[in-house]
Amino acid sequence: MLYKHKTKTMSTVLYIFAFLLLPALFTLIFVKRTKNSTQNLPPSPPQLPIIGNLHQLQGLFHRCLHDLSKKHGPVLLLHLGSLKIVVISSSEAAEEALKTHDLECCTRPKTHATSTFSRNGRDIGFAPYGEVWRQLRKLSVLNFFSAKKVRSFRYIREEENDLLVKKLKELAQKKSPVDLSQELYCLAGSIIFRSAFAQRFYENKHVDKEKIKEFMFELQKVGSISSSDLFPGGLGCFMDFVSGRHRRLHKLFGEVDTFLNHIIDDHLKNPEEKTNQDRPDIVDSLLNTMHKEEQDESFKLTIDHLKGIIQNIYLAGVDTSAITMIWAMAELVRNPRVMKKAQEEIRTYIRVKQNERIDEEDVDKLQYLKLVIKETLRLHPAAPLLLPRETMSQIKIQGYNIPLKTFLVVNTWSIGRDPKHWEDPEEFIPERFIDSPVDYKGQSFEMLPFGSGRRMCPGMASAIATIELGVLNLLYYFDWRLPEEGKYMDMEEDGNITVVKKVPLELLPTLYH
Repeated sequence: MLYKHKTKTMSTVLYIFAFLLLPALFTLIFVKRTKNSTQNLPPSPPQLPIIGNLHQLQGLFHRCLHDLSKKHGPVLLLHLGSLKIVVISSSEAAEEALKTHDLECCTRPKTHATSTFSRNGRDIGFAPYGEVWRQLRKLSVLNFFSAKKVRSFRYIREEENDLLVKKLKELAQKKSPVDLSQELYCLAGSIIFRSAFAQRFYENKHVDKEKIKEFMFELQKVGSISSSDLFPGGLGCFMDFVSGRHRRLHKLFGEVDTFLNHIIDDHLKNPEEKTNQDRPDIVDSLLNTMHKEEQDESFKLTIDHLKGIIQNIYLAGVDTSAITMIWAMAELVRNPRVMKKAQEEIRTYIRVKQNERIDEEDVDKLQYLKLVIKETLRLHPAAPLLLPRETMSQIKIQGYNIPLKTFLVVNTWSIGRDPKHWEDPEEFIPERFIDSPVDYKGQSFEMLPFGSGRRMCPGMASAIATIELGVLNLLYYFDWRLPEEGKYMDMEEDGNITVVKKVPLELLPTLYH
């Protein structure tokens, strides 16, 4: 009886509490909406106290944002804990943010993960806008990303593709299926290792080649926004500690830092090595700059800056190039008409050329191949959400006021599938780019795989050269199909900052004669 009485009393208290609390919640929501309307902020989905809109983000982040934008508009305000994030999902709004207001929103927001991995903003990707970022970008472009430098690495890309083709020929003769996802990660890794570090990927004992894809994936998971960012203070830190995220973040950072230390130590031990045709490289060049006595007083290059630059080159360069090649090959196998048309163009050209060896300059003669790459970048941008920006002053986008220090996220995945600009946007149709002025170089806001404006990805030329030559070799030397006839190609996505094909791309190569 006593238990029943206590239960009844507790129920009564809860009903009274709910009765008193509900009007307060409704008032809070009404006041918040009234305040939003008077400030002319972007529309926002209904939110809950404390967590805001977090409960509406189940599943892949870019797809959740896409669905919310379809309901609430292409400029959308989300409250994630204490963070205010404006999501941009139309080319018109993206142009205003990345072109009209580029200078007012070209800095990066600071999160726990980006602060850790960028060594407090001492890299190209996450450094706040200012003199340090300008100097780092200038040094990286001069020593690695310039058109002249990218051309100079041509022989590396050709030699590494030759090695991959040789390996695939052996597997084709055995009629053995290939995990093409793994092979393309290794191809991208080999090219970056030689061009940036002057080292052979397969000879470097500090990298687990068999787990490079999984390592990149784990980095993406811990590199996203954490509870510490959403709930500043003790609560967020406690949640990250209990979930193990804090430990995983610092463990991975330690592994990356150890790897970078080995790269730098190898260069310091052999500064005058002339036997390696790939030397000097960007590490040599930056070490020489560090040791110059006449360094500019306004900016002194440190070992943390050096690590930040080469970490960006390695992590971003390998991951995005490999992902794009994987999606391209998956779509080609899934669309035999497109595969056949691309192979006929390539094989006819090589036959007329009367030289079976593929050179990088062959790519310029293969227009349909270029259309295939464009369509892949539209439909499957490796980073579906551009790295976030932060407003440095209040700006106006599509008539809405965007306050100071607001996160800006551009959903390039959503923009590339906008039916206003793309007919049959979900279909893989390279022909849509014939006689089309739309390109991926940052001036056409209908597709932005590399971003636009001051914070546009500096590695675009290098990535495109790697992707085009890689796909060209795969399509010329081999015919490809799924190991099991009639099997469905699973195109499910996975990932956070970058999005890869969830199920590894396992294909059966047949040697073309």
